[in-house]
Amino acid sequence: MRLLHFAPEKVFYDIFSEMPEIDYFPCDLHPNIYDYNGKTKVRKADITNIPFPNDHFDFIMCNHVLEHIPEDALAMSELYRVMKPNGMGIFQVPIDHNLDTTYEDFSITSPKARLKAFGRCDHVRWYGKDYKDRLKKAGFEVTEDHFVDSFTEEDQFKYGFDTTELIYLCKKTV
Repeated sequence: MRLLHFAPEKVFYDIFSEMPEIDYFPCDLHPNIYDYNGKTKVRKADITNIPFPNDHFDFIMCNHVLEHIPEDALAMSELYRVMKPNGMGIFQVPIDHNLDTTYEDFSITSPKARLKAFGRCDHVRWYGKDYKDRLKKAGFEVTEDHFVDSFTEEDQFKYGFDTTELIYLCKKTV
C-alpha cells in the first residue's frame, strides 16, 4: 500500500515507517522541523501542488493541515488528484459545530487577530458544519464517523478523545 501523510504526527510516523508492507511518503511544506530520525525521510511538498502523479496513493492522511491553507479548495483537489480510484483518506480539521458555514476572513493577517478569530495564530479559518460539503465539492465521497461512540466514557477520558470530533473518511470513487 502506498501512503501519503501530510504533517506526519510522530506516533503515526513511527508505526508506518517501520511497516514493510507500506510504501510510506511523509511530507510537509517545512520538512526540516521533523527530526524523527527514522529510516523514512520527511519530504518537502506543497499541498496545493503535490509533487506526485495522478492516481498514485492508496491512502492519504491529512490531519489538522487544511485550516492553515488559504487555498484549501485547491489543496482538496490536489489530494483527490493523487489518490487512486477507490483510494481513501482521513482529513481531520478543527470544526466549530455552532457554525453552519466555514468562517474565513483573509483580511485578518496578524497572529494576534488570527488567534482571536480562528483560535490559533497560524489558522486562516474555522470550519463549520459544511466541511463535508467542501470535501464533496472536490470529488470525494465522504463518511462522517463518530468513532468515539464505540468507546466507554472511561476510555474516552483515558485516551483523551475529543467527543465532538468526527472522523472524515474520504473515498475517491470511479
